[in-house]
This record gives sequence, structure tokens and C-alpha cells, in this order.
Amino acid sequence: MGRWGPLIVLAAAQFLMVLDQAVMNVSISQLVEDFDSSVTTIQAVITFYTLVMAALMLVGGKLGDLLGRRRIFVAGHVIYALGSALTAVSWSIPALLVGWSLLEGIGAALVLPALVALTASSYQGRDRALAFGVLGGVAGAGIAIGPLLGGWVTANLTWRLVFVGEVGVAAAVIIAAPMLIPAPAKAAKTSRLDGVGAALSAAGLCLIVFGVLQATSWGWLTPRNPPFEVVGFSPTPFVVAGGIVLLWIFGNWQRRRESRGEDPLVHMHLFAQAPLRAGLTTAASQNLILMGVFFAIPLYLQIVQGLDAFETGVRMLPVSVTLFITAMAGSVLASRWSARTIVRAGFVVMLVACLALLGTVDAELNNLTFGMAMGVLGIGMGLIASQIGNIVQSSVAENDRSEAGGLQFTAQQLGSSLGTALVGAVVISGLLTAFLTNVENDPRIAAPVRDQVSIVLEGDVSFVASDLVRDGAREAGVDEPTVNALVEGYEESQLTALKTGLLIAALLSLLSLMFTRHLPARPTGEAVPAPRQE
Repeated sequence: MGRWGPLIVLAAAQFLMVLDQAVMNVSISQLVEDFDSSVTTIQAVITFYTLVMAALMLVGGKLGDLLGRRRIFVAGHVIYALGSALTAVSWSIPALLVGWSLLEGIGAALVLPALVALTASSYQGRDRALAFGVLGGVAGAGIAIGPLLGGWVTANLTWRLVFVGEVGVAAAVIIAAPMLIPAPAKAAKTSRLDGVGAALSAAGLCLIVFGVLQATSWGWLTPRNPPFEVVGFSPTPFVVAGGIVLLWIFGNWQRRRESRGEDPLVHMHLFAQAPLRAGLTTAASQNLILMGVFFAIPLYLQIVQGLDAFETGVRMLPVSVTLFITAMAGSVLASRWSARTIVRAGFVVMLVACLALLGTVDAELNNLTFGMAMGVLGIGMGLIASQIGNIVQSSVAENDRSEAGGLQFTAQQLGSSLGTALVGAVVISGLLTAFLTNVENDPRIAAPVRDQVSIVLEGDVSFVASDLVRDGAREAGVDEPTVNALVEGYEESQLTALKTGLLIAALLSLLSLMFTRHLPARPTGEAVPAPRQE
């Protein structure tokens, strides 16, 4: 326990941070029903959770330096437990938003940077690589158990019980952490939190993800249904650009504070480390692809195929099992091959898996080929997940570990937010475009009906089951042959939209190879030259 006790506590925390997001993804249809809402609204709740973490992760990392990493680790679990309790009893979308998206997001933003920093300070060399491999494997276990447990509980009892269990796990971590994890020294000098920097970074990240999310209803460039227009264009690109400008101002503010001898939120000299930059972009890319795929696949299984949450979890199990096994083997692989080689192999495997999944999206689900494709996806994800933590933490000095942890999870959660929002927007936009095209080109559908469909599609549209389209057309007084034509066109559009989303994920896997050039090129344990600065 003296040697591996800290890892047990840290692994439990890692499992907790991953579990409920996986539960939410397989419970989308039940959440829509329970709160009388829409897929788009639940997508916004899921995205806001990761956005809160991305926006506050840098603050969480800095607070670990100022107040002590173990203290912040425990405080984060207290807030997380409160959020889980509120989520378990939530009675409306606003209550769910406060409990799950806000409180749990804040708690995770405190826990995760401290978690990786505590891991790095507790272990060295191959033990550290093993520890991060275990954490990657535990994250895979959370992804494995999340869909299955969440699906079973949702289908047979209620998804709320998962969050009751999370309160218990968080309480156990709160009790065990002070006993098993040694407290690293906090910052030697007394300094104050950079409030201006925190506000600038949070606002910039929020605007970027919010703009991408709203593209489904506002339009990317051509206005669809925005609250306002900017010189005839959709506000989407302008909101995203505003976020980028704020992050640029944030960077300049940090440099100004450093030049005046004041403690910044993030020391910008860290970005001179090429391995760190490569690790951060790899982390963002990995989560962007993963969460994009994990948004599209549950829609296919639940909305198109009509499976319940448990059946969805069973069919997503292969990706989780192979991710767990591969990530756990990461430290062994790292002793023979470099992190660069392992991560590149992971992205190539993910590319193959996304293309294979694209081929399985059909009106009839082929369980064998679908399961094989999901298993291959898990292998790719596991290869990457086993290396990221060690890459980032090994790129910085001891006193920079909390900041590096904050940067790592900022990149990961930004990737998660953008993955859910981007692929979600592509899927919804693709659905609208394909359905409108099918309606306009179908001679069985009369011109007045085509015009009415066009008007409906200009409003707020979400990814729904074809039965709802059938019922809506009948309620509108459409004759049965035309109803059948509309439903056929819609079902074909669903498949086209989902394939488009998976194609985007495949292209992102290919593009991600560009960011691996500066990853460590030597196996763990070999002599490493001084970090390269550029």
C-alpha cells in the first residue's frame, strides 16, 4: 500500500470522472423523455459539462499550486459529490444543468489537474509510465462500464442511481486521499490567482464551443434561424472568431504579467517545449474524435435502430474492452517503442476503425461487423490514452506539473466539447440537407408538401425517430402514400448524416498525424536529450 496506495485512490478518481459522461451518452433518449426535451437540448447539456471543465481547468491547476494539490483534489471531490447528488434528484433541465454540467464540471476541473500532477510526483521512470498506463486503462474501464451499467440501470431502473453511486465513490476518495496520498509542497512563494487571465481564458473557450454548437440552428455561414445576422451572415463564425481573439488577448496578458514579475495563470514559456505542445494537440485530437464518434453511434443505435440504453451499451462494449486492455498494456509497449510510434499507430488504427464503422451504418444492423469495428476503435484509443499523461508530465519540471495538468485536461475537454458539437452539428446539418434534397427530388411528394417541409426545416430541428416523422405528417393531413415517401426519404437521410459524421471523424484521425512529429522518439527508460524549444 505504501507504494501503490496513491495509485489506487487516483485510479478511483479517474474512474469516477469518466463514468457519468459515458452514462449520459447512452441515456440520451431516456433523458429526452424524462425531461420532455430534445436531442439538441441534451447535446447542449453534455457539451456544457465539458465546456465548464475546459474553461476552468487552468484555474484548477493553478489553485493546486497555490493551495496544495492534495487539498484541491479533495475539495474537487466534495463539489463533485454535491453535483452528483443534485443530478440524481434533478427535476428539470435547469436542475440537471446546475448539478451535472456546472457543479460536477467545477469539481472535475479541480480534481483532474491535481490527479495527473499527484501521479507524476508519486512515481518516477517506468513506475510513472506504468501508473499513467493504469490510469488510461481505468479510463477505458469507465468507458466500458459506463455504457453497459448506465444502459442496464436506465433500461431497468433509472439513470439517476448511477449518480447516487458516484456520491459514494467520491466520499470514499475524500476519506482515503489524506491517508494514502502524500501531500506535495505547495508554491514556495505567496501569490494571487490571476483573475483577469482566468476570465479571459474561460470566456474565449466558451465562445468557441458555443459558436460551434449553435451552428446546427444558426447555420455555418448562411443564416438559418439565428437570433441576429452579421452583415448578412450567420453569427457562428463571428462568435468563434471572438473566442479566438480573447484567447490571443489572454496569451498577451500572461506574457505581460511574466514580464512584470507577477505570477500568471499559465507560464507561456511552457509552450516552448515541443513535446508538450505535441502532447496537448494529441490529447485534444484524441478526445475530439472519441466524443464525436460517441455522439454519432448512440444516435444510430437508439434513434435509427430503436435499441434501448442497455442494448446500446452492450453493442458499444467492444470499444471499451479493447481500450481498457490496450491502455493497460501501454507501459509494456512504451518500453519497446517510442511514444511517437505508439500514438501514430493509434491514429492509423482509429482511421481504419472510423471507415469500418462508416461501412456498417445501414438500415439493418450487422452485429458482428459493427462489434469488430468498435473493437478496433478501442485499440486505437487505448494506444493513445496510455501515453498522453506521461508525455505531458515528463515534458515539464516538478513545479510546473499542476499547470501542465491543467493544460492537458483543458486540451482534452476542449477536444471533447468540440467533438460533440462539431460532429453533432455536421450530423444535424447533414440530416437537414439530405432530407430536403430527397423531398425535392421525390416525384411522389407534391409541391405544396415540399414547400411545407421546407418551412418546417427552417425551424429548430433535431435527430428524431422516423416514427415521429410519420406521426407528424399524418397529423398534418398528408395522405398515406406521401407519408410513406417522406418517411423513406427521412430514414435514408439519417444514414447519410451519420455516415457524414463518421467520415469527418476519419478525416480528423488522418489529420491528427500531423501533430505527432515532436512526440518523444525514444522508448521509456532510454536516455532523453534536453527538451526541444522552438
